[in-house]
Amino acid sequence: MTEYEAFAVELAREAAQVTLPFFRGEYEQDDKGGAAGFDPVTEADRAAEVAIRRRISERYPDHGVIGEEYGEDRPEAEHVWVLDPIDGTRAFIAGLPLWTSLIGLRVAQRPSVGVIAQPYLDEIFLGGPSGARLIRSAGETPLKTRAIESLNQAVIATTDPDIFTGAELGAWTQVRAAAKLARLGCDAYAYAMLAAGRIDLVAESGLKLWDWSALVPVIEAAGGEVTDWRGGAPNGNGQILAVGDVRIREQALITLRRAAL
Repeated sequence: MTEYEAFAVELAREAAQVTLPFFRGEYEQDDKGGAAGFDPVTEADRAAEVAIRRRISERYPDHGVIGEEYGEDRPEAEHVWVLDPIDGTRAFIAGLPLWTSLIGLRVAQRPSVGVIAQPYLDEIFLGGPSGARLIRSAGETPLKTRAIESLNQAVIATTDPDIFTGAELGAWTQVRAAAKLARLGCDAYAYAMLAAGRIDLVAESGLKLWDWSALVPVIEAAGGEVTDWRGGAPNGNGQILAVGDVRIREQALITLRRAAL
């Protein structure tokens, strides 16, 4: 495990110390969505990001940070940590253990190390230069995506079809119709299951940098690939396609490209 991979795991455990006491307990929450619709943030989201930022500033004071709750600090730095302290706040509020803490490190603007952590289930999915692994209290196991030749054999996922615009929804509906099974409502945990070889494709839209930066190293190190809906590198348009086997990526892109931004 590299130095930065080990530190990312430390940060995930630091976040868990904050979030777990709140989960299924009492805490303050706000709606930051306004007219755009319900977009919750909780006391746990904010406290976890504060704790992670504190650890980063103590260990690597020259590194930048981009976080969902507290914005940007030196985003132009060579090393930038990208944080979503609780991805899946709706699941967190509902008491469902499908939320995760996302911690990514970008080096020269490219995702290099990523962690998808679900502390209630004792799971840290780590990806980086040394490979991909699932870390639990009982030990570590390697992560490997599943080989699959055809989209009609695939298990696919998205958080909620409501995230898609009209054209995007039409594209997703066609991909879903071609797949064997679709699951909804998993947020970033779906990407962890893709890296673990349980899900084969995840398609989403409207994602921010902190929603996807940590996912890329985990999935790539496990043998998969993350692109936008044109098949290029993920960018600021928010459209993400993750696959465990590149053979089904091209099949999905035939439809998704029609709604690509």
